[in-house]
Amino acid sequence: MANGKGVAISRRGILAGTAISAAAVVTAPSPDTVASAQTGATATMPMMLKVNGQKRSLSLDTRTTLLDALREHLHLTGTKKGCDHGQCGACTVLVNGKRINSCLSLAIMHDGDEITTIEGLGTPDKLHPMQAAFVKHDGYQCGYCTPGQICSAVAVLEEIARGVPSHVQDDLTAAPRATNMEMRERMSGNICRCGAYSNIADAMAEVAGGMG
Repeated sequence: MANGKGVAISRRGILAGTAISAAAVVTAPSPDTVASAQTGATATMPMMLKVNGQKRSLSLDTRTTLLDALREHLHLTGTKKGCDHGQCGACTVLVNGKRINSCLSLAIMHDGDEITTIEGLGTPDKLHPMQAAFVKHDGYQCGYCTPGQICSAVAVLEEIARGVPSHVQDDLTAAPRATNMEMRERMSGNICRCGAYSNIADAMAEVAGGMG
């Protein structure tokens, strides 16, 4: 193929020229970006978490999850890492009184928040009523999911007491009651591979009866 001036231009030459032109418009990385890549530097940020009643100051990679902050940096290993995808509930903790999956939440999002883990609910000498009920009713087998189950169970009964509705209520305007079906629905995000669900329900029913 020839252009208007009689110079032959091949198809291969056109493709090569296009590739060179495309490469030329790519923006070169900044010196800071290159330095960060070479040194492996990451962004860290100071934060304060109030965990189990104690203020804990940390400086963490901004990508650190709350779960990893608790386990790896504060060494509160009662909170378990299960699926790490927010599907099993083993990592459930209480943040400002509400339950969350700590594997799905960044630590930096909770700067200044009050966090309660299983270690903060009770002690071996003075168990939380829910912990005592789990022991009494054998609400566990391997025990791996138990910290998340207990934290979630505590939050469930508080939700019911506050009048927070659920999907199994016929009348969403009525005050919810701590029935077996109600509690099972609210606990459905916490998975027990051992299948101790009936015993967990019995433990929760005992604590719910005591709350009335």
